[in-house]
Amino acid sequence: MTDTVFALATPPGRGAVAVIRLSGPDCDRVLSDLGAGCPPVRKAVVRDLRYAGRTLDQALVLRFKAPGSYTGEDCVELHLHGGRAVVEGVSDALAALGIRPAEPGEFTRRAFENGKLDLTQAEAVADLIDAETREQTAQALGQLGGALAEVYAGFRRDLLTALALVEAEIDFPDEDVPDALAQRAAPVLSGLEADLEAALADGQRGERIRDGYRIVLIGETNAGKSSLFNALVSRDAAIVTPIAGTTRDVLDATLTLGGYAVTLSDTAGLRESDDPVEAEGVRRARVRAEAADLLLWVVAPGDPVDGPAGHLARPGDLRVCTKADLGRTDWPGDGAGLDSLIVSPTDGQGMEALERWLGARLARDLSGGDFPALTRARHRMRLQEVLGSVQAARGRLASAPELAGEDLRRAAGSLSRITGEIGVEDVLGEVFSTFCIGK
Repeated sequence: MTDTVFALATPPGRGAVAVIRLSGPDCDRVLSDLGAGCPPVRKAVVRDLRYAGRTLDQALVLRFKAPGSYTGEDCVELHLHGGRAVVEGVSDALAALGIRPAEPGEFTRRAFENGKLDLTQAEAVADLIDAETREQTAQALGQLGGALAEVYAGFRRDLLTALALVEAEIDFPDEDVPDALAQRAAPVLSGLEADLEAALADGQRGERIRDGYRIVLIGETNAGKSSLFNALVSRDAAIVTPIAGTTRDVLDATLTLGGYAVTLSDTAGLRESDDPVEAEGVRRARVRAEAADLLLWVVAPGDPVDGPAGHLARPGDLRVCTKADLGRTDWPGDGAGLDSLIVSPTDGQGMEALERWLGARLARDLSGGDFPALTRARHRMRLQEVLGSVQAARGRLASAPELAGEDLRRAAGSLSRITGEIGVEDVLGEVFSTFCIGK
């Protein structure tokens, strides 16, 4: 990229300070054309910005020279007063000087293309901007610091070691090399295969931290799901009435539990119905339940022992007995052997215990692991390709080392697509299109 771009790097609208960033070879010219001269590199200075005989603002100016900048190019930051008119005036002046508005993610894409970040770190920048919880922030910072890149680099080293051993036997069959040199690659590939399987067997931990852990409330009609939903999200998000079948669609809300992002879903009561609207709500409830990370099976006193909701509950889910304030204890039995808690959203009974249980469950499911968590589906897909190629290579070492070598080259190619060493344009476009403008 040889042109110079600019973008507002702070949220639009009225504020104390607004920052406009520029990147590209014309940064110094633009500063000169705006009357700011050529400030010292990496030193904040105050300058009056002028264009076409008019003062635009008194700004704090920061100048960076390639390659010592975020993008690896010449860069400038203009810290302006945050009024709309000021920002618009400076933006209009930059456009008049031939500077192009940046596309979403273009600054970070330039950083990637100039070798300042690999693709996993670039994705971490987007995750860090979007982070709303402590754990999302921690995961993004770890990835930005190169945690995932380091793991992938280790996989790559093992692949290249194995490939070198295989190629030595193929290319130098008459030279003084150990017999069955390709067989020496087998232990390396066995260890790599085990590491790949361990990385993939993380229960989608990173994606669940990034996108939100999915908890779904299921139960019979009038079991108290909507009251429990409102209590957990601390607002009247769902309509609560004594009329059976009030909830007819899936209602989602986001909340934070123990530092983790959670998507909580209230669903229609499960029962047979001739009403097509309610029947559709029940169908959607079942679909959402099947995709849940955790089900809260909500039961009220007097519910049927063998109702449809109980058949959806799985080992590890939680049975929540509601309406404890009524003084009744005839909740249906639990044939699945689930943990059970007794609560009353009306008077708060048991709610703290429920939140503690949920926090412990989230920590158990989403923390730890021997490898940094995979944070995107594309990483998982490529690692599965790598694993398949490594397994194929192991099976061919003795009989067809040439084919094993081709499998290993294919594995290295799949791995390189994760970090961006092989620049596939459609992948890059998909990654950077999700960024905000100015980053």
